[in-house]
Amino acid sequence: MSGTGGVPWRRSLVVRLLAVSVLIAVCAITATAWLAVETTTRTLRQEQGRALADDRALYDSLIAHAATHTDWAGAADLLLSGRGDRRITLMTADRQLIAETGAGPSLLRARPSALIDPLDLDLTISGAPGRIDPRVTGPYRLPPEETAQMWKSARSIQDCIRNRGVEAEIVTLPTGRLAVRGGPAGTCDPGDLRAPTPTEAGPLRELTAATARCAGLPHDGLEIWFDPVGFTLAGAAADSDQRVRECAFEARKAQLRPYTAPPVLLFVTDPASAEAPPVFDLSTGNTARIAAVTAAVLAVAVLVTVVIGGRLVRPLTRLTEAATRTGGFPVVPVGRADEIGRLAAALNDLDARRVGTEARRREMVGDVAHELRTPLTNIRSWLEAAQDGLAPIDRPLVDLLLDEAVLLQHVIDDLRDLAAADAGDLRLHPVRCDLRELLGQVADAHRGTAARAGVTLLVDAPQPRTAVVDPERTRQLIGNLVGNAVRHTPDGGVVTLALTPGGIEVADTGAGIAPGDLPRVFDRFWRADASRSRATGGSGLGLTIARKIAQAHGGDLTVRSEPGAGATFTVGGGPYPG
Repeated sequence: MSGTGGVPWRRSLVVRLLAVSVLIAVCAITATAWLAVETTTRTLRQEQGRALADDRALYDSLIAHAATHTDWAGAADLLLSGRGDRRITLMTADRQLIAETGAGPSLLRARPSALIDPLDLDLTISGAPGRIDPRVTGPYRLPPEETAQMWKSARSIQDCIRNRGVEAEIVTLPTGRLAVRGGPAGTCDPGDLRAPTPTEAGPLRELTAATARCAGLPHDGLEIWFDPVGFTLAGAAADSDQRVRECAFEARKAQLRPYTAPPVLLFVTDPASAEAPPVFDLSTGNTARIAAVTAAVLAVAVLVTVVIGGRLVRPLTRLTEAATRTGGFPVVPVGRADEIGRLAAALNDLDARRVGTEARRREMVGDVAHELRTPLTNIRSWLEAAQDGLAPIDRPLVDLLLDEAVLLQHVIDDLRDLAAADAGDLRLHPVRCDLRELLGQVADAHRGTAARAGVTLLVDAPQPRTAVVDPERTRQLIGNLVGNAVRHTPDGGVVTLALTPGGIEVADTGAGIAPGDLPRVFDRFWRADASRSRATGGSGLGLTIARKIAQAHGGDLTVRSEPGAGATFTVGGGPYPG
């Protein structure tokens, strides 16, 4: 089954946009509904907690009373420390009134603001590090004489810590036990300061036995000792077994419970209100409304996706049809300023460049065929003449055939160099060398050809000039320029190789180049002679290759000329300027 433009539905852009939109809509709706339910529920459940946060001092004073008393006598005086614009009520777990600050509606069905239990603290309100209030001392309260015996060890640890440059302080915990605080003790041995006192030894054994029974461990498989900031578990699996930690917590609660006031319920409400806000519930009606809104959002998402996707796919379909049309695509109307419009403009530009490239390719193929055809035709003609006995196989014939083969090899070598330059593979081996010496070498190599053409070669380089260039490629560059100048200079003319402040110049006294032909001088196989006569020789690639070599060095090759006044080619930029 196919979708828009013959694309299978599973690959269609519209289908994918639709699927993504539906997925996003479903995820967004689900997340929104979940967040709404969770946030509303949490908000309603914590409404009294937030109100109680303003009365944190009241909560702490009630916890302190419960931790240090076994009943709630005098609780009415504690409630007076709360905010006067609130009704504060204390009730037992079975909703029996203990004390309140004012009359109001019944609280039998109201949700309590907090549970006042020093053995099960509300950490969100108290901010305590543990669930058992440290002010509950129970059977671990030390007599004064045992506290006095701990001072020697405490001062020894304090001095040890201070000797390490850290301030330390001796504090008395609610149980009467001493602790040293203020910095890490390092290697300072706490010694007897951590050892249980006679008062603590018995309760610790009872706590260990109760924990072991609960966890199903032997008594010797678990050890509990007193730490300056609490109780520490040790022994088999004590540090990793959650069950052991839970059993130790419950055993401590059971051990300390007789020493605390019974848990009570605290209500902090407005004077005229008693009922706690109900927890948000997804009733059948609410569920139906959420489902209806979800379906509506999905329908809108699908509709919008289809409309937008259709508008997006239509220009893409037109572009695809134009690009796959036989013979290349025509100019695609843009008419848009978005990504599709830029794509259409890019395709139009690509087509224009493709047409130009194709035209240049055909022209180059014709030029290559033309340049190779002439020497091959000459070689074939003379060989056939020799085969038919029309031409003797003598030294002049061999020399003629060799010249044609050398010309053919020259064209092939130029094509190879040009292909390497176009591909970026024209390798250079730059070294520091004297440009004046290079000019002299090129002039010496071309003096014979120049003499036969009646042309005088001059070198104008009075001072040495060094540059970091590839000497072989530079000689090839200058040689191409000199060869071109000699071919276009009449008998009696002069070709000058010079070092100037602008670089290397090769000037001739030939006929010059017409202004309209200057932009095409460096085109491949281009000659000013429209008849493409080979009377002047050359492959038609020399200037093109010369410019590629200059550009590979980071410079450039330029030309200036006037008809009848000769032409001057300048190699400048990169390493060539003086």
